[in-house]
Amino acid sequence: MKNREGGFLISKVKQISGRIFDKKLKSYDITDLNSAQGRIIFVLWKKNNQSISDLATNTALSKTTLSSMLNRLEQAGHINRAFDKNDKRKTIISLTEKSKLLKRKYEDVSNEMIDLFYEGLSDKQIDEFEHALKHILNNLISFEGKQK
Repeated sequence: MKNREGGFLISKVKQISGRIFDKKLKSYDITDLNSAQGRIIFVLWKKNNQSISDLATNTALSKTTLSSMLNRLEQAGHINRAFDKNDKRKTIISLTEKSKLLKRKYEDVSNEMIDLFYEGLSDKQIDEFEHALKHILNNLISFEGKQK
């Protein structure tokens, strides 16, 4: 089999894009949120009031990693924790008004990153690339599920 670099390239893209994203956040005066924490906030913007288990699944973060990030987000005033009314064993994470107000700026940064990612690519190339990434992601999710 030919030596492939896809995983290595994906890792490099993640590292470099994270650094650029963090700089762009600062340029929009978003200084108490980094790209990794933004992933959690982004998922909550899509659907607020999620359990920690759901957030772990939806962000692809381990519960341990997620827990420490949630602590920092709570200290910074971006999220609230509350017990589920129907199941006191579950903790529900919700956005604060502070995080809700950041949404527009964060979307602007995200759109700038999308433009940067796809500069010079046709719509067809973008569609094919995203299709391949989804396929890879599904392969990994399937493998991880079999390992449990």
